[in-house]
Amino acid sequence: MELLNHDLAHEFPQYLEKMNQLKASDAHFASLCEHYDTDNQTITQYEQGKTPIADEMLEVLKKKRLERKDEIYQILKAD
Repeated sequence: MELLNHDLAHEFPQYLEKMNQLKASDAHFASLCEHYDTDNQTITQYEQGKTPIADEMLEVLKKKRLERKDEIYQILKAD
């Protein structure tokens, strides 16, 4: 099974330049992106079977990642 790539560059390719600018100028946005990336890497490792995890816990992590992605998107489309 091929896993989807959920990094922010693939999720929001149209906002790459804006993401880079906001990461440099907005500490909250930079923190959101950092936490999103960490969550994404953790989920990827679980999905690849490198570390065992209960299905329920994996779903909790995915929901947290989605909430962060939604917040990032709201900031990106605001301006």
